[in-house]
Amino acid sequence: MKRIMYAGSELLTGDAIAAAVMRYSKALADADAAETIEIPVVKADGSRGAATILVGPASQIVAVDGEGSGDEMEDPEVVAGLDEKTRRLHPVARTEEDPDTVDDWISEY
Repeated sequence: MKRIMYAGSELLTGDAIAAAVMRYSKALADADAAETIEIPVVKADGSRGAATILVGPASQIVAVDGEGSGDEMEDPEVVAGLDEKTRRLHPVARTEEDPDTVDDWISEY
């Protein structure tokens, strides 16, 4: 579990969730943009809940190891959603080469 410290509050969440928040926060800062996101958290009484946080260039977020009662919090959909948003801010061009046509193209020149 990770404890995210943000704006004077501490949010206990899963390792993968915290890592995705940190990646997305960096991508938003690089793009000079901000967005409100919702992540699952463990509340003080041990029950599960959600927290909405604003992340962007001015965000000062720290994630540290945290102890929680119970199993590791996991939410693959939240992680995938944050990672998709991160990819949109840092697009990567991909090419698919057909090995049979690459040689033909090169031999033309």
